[in-house]
Amino acid sequence: MTEIVRADVLGQRVDAATMETAVAAILAEARLGRAGWVCVANVHMVTLARRDAELRAAMAGAFLVTSDGMPLVWCLRRRHPWIERVAGPDLMRALCAEAGGLPIFLLGGAPAVAERLEAVLTATFPGLVIAGRASPVIAARPGADAETQTRIKASGARLVLVGLGCPKQELWMAANATGTGVLCIGVGQAFDLLAGTRARAPLWMQRAGLEWLHRLAQEPARLGPRYLVSNLRFAWYLVVDRLGLRHQA
Repeated sequence: MTEIVRADVLGQRVDAATMETAVAAILAEARLGRAGWVCVANVHMVTLARRDAELRAAMAGAFLVTSDGMPLVWCLRRRHPWIERVAGPDLMRALCAEAGGLPIFLLGGAPAVAERLEAVLTATFPGLVIAGRASPVIAARPGADAETQTRIKASGARLVLVGLGCPKQELWMAANATGTGVLCIGVGQAFDLLAGTRARAPLWMQRAGLEWLHRLAQEPARLGPRYLVSNLRFAWYLVVDRLGLRHQA
C-alpha cells in the first residue's frame, strides 16, 4: 500500500494519498483515540487559504488533507502519479463501510437532513453505530464550542463527520477537535448527497473535473459567485506560480 505523502498545491497543504491509504490512516487514528481533524480540499479551499490565514493554519495543522477536487489531483500527479481523488462523499461512504462498530457522530446539516442521513447510513451499512447527531447554529467564523464538545464526548463517539461547508467546518474543527478528544472529518456537501436530498453529478463529470458545474446548475445564485471567483483565481495562481511570481498574487 502506497504511503501518504505530505504535499502542496499552490503553496497550500494537500496530501498525496489514495482512498485506501486515507481510510486506513483515519480509522487507525480514530481507533487509537487520538484527537485531530481531516480536511477534504478542493479548488475553493485552496484559493481561499491563500488569503485566509486561519483556514491556511487549519489545513497546515490537520492530520490529513485529502484531494477532493480533480484539478488538485492533476496538479499532484505531476510528482505523485499514483494518487487518487479522495472526495468527501466517497470518503464518508468508505469510512462508514469500514468502521466496524466504531461509534460515529454526525455534526451539521439541517435537522431533517441529519435525521434522514442517519436512517440511510444505518440501513446501508449494517453494524454501523451512530453515537449521536447535532445540527447546531454555528457562526461563520467559529471559535471554541464547549456545548458541542461536551455533547460529542458524552456520546462516546470515536469519529465525527462534520458537514458545515468550507471554511466553517475547517475552522470549527481546528478550534474544537482537541476539546472533543475525537478525530473530526470535514466532508462538506456529503451529508446532502448521502441523505439523498441532493443529486450528485454523473460519474463522467466527476472524472472530468466538472462536478462543480453540476452543483452550479443546482444552486446558481449561491454558488455562482463562489465558483466564478475561486476557479478564476485558481487558474491565475497556476500561471503566477509557474512564472515564479507568487509574491504578486
